[in-house]
Amino acid sequence: MNQTTQDNSPLFSATTLGPYTLKNRIVMPPLTRSRSTQPGNIANDLMATYYAQRASAGFMVTEGTQIEPRGQGYAWTPGIHSAAQIAGWKKVTQAVHAKGGIIFAQLWHVGRVSHTSLQPNEAAPIAPSAITADNVKVFIETGPGTGALSEPSTPRALTTEEVGELVAMYAQAARNALEAGFDGVELHCANGYLVNQFISQHTNQRDDQYGGSLTNRLRFLQEIVAAVSAVVGPERLGVRFAPLFSSTDETRVYLGLVESDPHTTYIEAIKILEQAGIAYLSIAEADWDNAPDLPEQFYQAARAQFSGRIIYAGKYTVEKALRILNQGYGDLFAFGRPFIANPDLPTRIKHQWPLNQADAATMYGGTDIGYSDYSSYTNS
Repeated sequence: MNQTTQDNSPLFSATTLGPYTLKNRIVMPPLTRSRSTQPGNIANDLMATYYAQRASAGFMVTEGTQIEPRGQGYAWTPGIHSAAQIAGWKKVTQAVHAKGGIIFAQLWHVGRVSHTSLQPNEAAPIAPSAITADNVKVFIETGPGTGALSEPSTPRALTTEEVGELVAMYAQAARNALEAGFDGVELHCANGYLVNQFISQHTNQRDDQYGGSLTNRLRFLQEIVAAVSAVVGPERLGVRFAPLFSSTDETRVYLGLVESDPHTTYIEAIKILEQAGIAYLSIAEADWDNAPDLPEQFYQAARAQFSGRIIYAGKYTVEKALRILNQGYGDLFAFGRPFIANPDLPTRIKHQWPLNQADAATMYGGTDIGYSDYSSYTNS
């Protein structure tokens, strides 16, 4: 993040999100860190410390949290479907609330981006259609505390009845999130995971009401938004998309799927969210090196179609955040890696203090090292 002398005060102007008044416009986005307790994928005291350290964010969204056992695509990621997992997340929400923070749970299902070793009874992963994910790796456990990247397993296609059961699972996960003390939930509908697999022409070859036309491919999104809204209230619900207009050959990057007409696909999806009256739309932009910004036309159309808060993320600098805010395209801005390495990120941005750099080697799995041991800035 480039920290030249500039007026950063607009990022600290008053704003609201649903029923909440936010202390700034700086968001901690979902960041997979794979620190949950095993067995059981349970949120723990270490995670509570980590999130509480970052509670000065305007608000936070948890790492992706699988809504059911089949929703897991990476070792050691937390779930929100068992009683032990709910109890573990209570520790996190209580620690964050004690620091005056606001935290939403990101409800996640990876669909086909998984491996049989991560699935109940080592079954095939589930997906809208039986098409194997390419250009992506999953992370599997190879021993206690050790793991390796692997090719995803070939999925099996869901029956129509099973799609309806998944909608109910999203609603139950939302109930679990409320029980765990979360202030709201975000639906992970980006990055090539289950909801994105229904939306995408590349991964959805169904011939029932969930496939074919764009209207049908958006039906699963529409149904889970309605089901979760009924549980938490639309004012406590957000949805995350990653509307890619270009791709990259970098194998480490997995941002999802580029549609033949991404503008129409995602503006139609945004219209569904507007109709549902949800609190916010979160848009993850391409984040590989030298990735292009979204087209100006898309920023304009997203703002024109959606009246709630819009969050932008994707290697954002303070300068870019200020530009998008001043143009009126976005309201809140998420900073991922900077938040990993700087628990006091809002204060550093406010005072234009230098930033710690994130250590890539300790990003996933492990202990407190590279997780809760990053220092705050002391201006002495």
